[in-house]
Amino acid sequence: MPGPLPSISCDVTVIGGGLAGKAASLHLARAGLKVVCIDLQQAIRPPVGESLDWSAPDLLNRLGLSADSLIASRIATWKRHVTLKMRNGCDVHYVPSAWLAGFPFYVNLATLHVERTQLDDEILKIVVDHGVTFVHDRVVDLVTAAGKICSVQTEGGTRVSSPWFIDASGIGSSVIARKFNLSSLQFGPAKVGIWTYFRVPPQVEGTTLYMDPTPAEYLEWIWEIPVSPDTVSVGYVVAGAALKVKRAEEESVEDIFRRQLMKFSRFEPLVQQGAMGQVNVTSFRCRVHLDSAGPNWLLAGEAASLVDPMTSNGVTAALRHAAEAAALILKFRVRGELPLRARKAYSGRILQTAKFFNEGIEKIVYEPEVRNRIGLAVAGAVYTSPAWSMNVVYARMHPDGILSTFLLGAMLELFRISASMLYRCCRMLKPPVTTEFQKGT
Repeated sequence: MPGPLPSISCDVTVIGGGLAGKAASLHLARAGLKVVCIDLQQAIRPPVGESLDWSAPDLLNRLGLSADSLIASRIATWKRHVTLKMRNGCDVHYVPSAWLAGFPFYVNLATLHVERTQLDDEILKIVVDHGVTFVHDRVVDLVTAAGKICSVQTEGGTRVSSPWFIDASGIGSSVIARKFNLSSLQFGPAKVGIWTYFRVPPQVEGTTLYMDPTPAEYLEWIWEIPVSPDTVSVGYVVAGAALKVKRAEEESVEDIFRRQLMKFSRFEPLVQQGAMGQVNVTSFRCRVHLDSAGPNWLLAGEAASLVDPMTSNGVTAALRHAAEAAALILKFRVRGELPLRARKAYSGRILQTAKFFNEGIEKIVYEPEVRNRIGLAVAGAVYTSPAWSMNVVYARMHPDGILSTFLLGAMLELFRISASMLYRCCRMLKPPVTTEFQKGT
């Protein structure tokens, strides 16, 4: 007969060792809790080069990683602006307004691009130094009772028990969401990201987006992110249905990727010289769960919500979820469970933020109605300005209760209503006869 299953007890079990999982583990370990993080030793997919928004450096600094130290160690490069390039040569630069650096916001007008593998390794060192125990395995089942989680079962037969649980297992797993059959909202169609890396001379201190949409087209775009002083991440985002049509013409994914890059003079010599590295592919659909917290569990990172990569909000969302989830556990640890108001507030912040970023980018930039009417460049500004502003408001408000969450939600809802009204008005009007969408003006 087989022997008893190996068993581990701790204060908090964290499922998933990605950015959100490691950050949550670190916050809790620093507070003196015994934390077990369950994560596969090998990543499911290669990490994508990240272009961070302007709130991310402060959140990384809370983990012990200052922007200057990341730059000095070549893990990151400066991001001072976003540039939109169109095939006809039109360039548009989006730069944070100088007034954001003054009272009462005091925002650093530069953020970062990061090389994710190196960043993850650096955070891992800090987490291990703080005594977090890692179990390299996959969670396959949860033992529950009355909506609470009692323990988790791994594929290798280990059982981990604790009074608290955080699910940071990512969009591909979402262990707790599947167990409790949590409802979710989805935004836009399924998309595919295809990316690689090029070794190039030092680049400009900013993210560059390349676009060439037709009037009726759901937007496709290419990113260029300098993840280190001599390396850029280059990727192509396309709707899954559109990629399927391209594949029906018997083209491989790599051929499609090459052809898209060759449309822009920047990449043509790089592709022809054979400088392109391994091509990586991932599919995704932006979504958010309506509930991200239960009596003794919380979702964090992509397990809770996935925001569109064009928003640059992924790292910020993961680090915010991690910090807020850890703070709730520390606050209600003695009580033994989260009160309903705390669950609703946490879930509400994640829900409203995901709706704000995803609905805004879909209606104003991806869908053709608005950008055909006001031009691609103006559409980008219409989306970018409130996105930057709301990130600043969130960072300064530090919403953690019902009232502050309601106020934040009201501001986000105001923008969403405005974006919906603009979308409906543009949709009712006949498309302009001019080619303003091509000029980007």
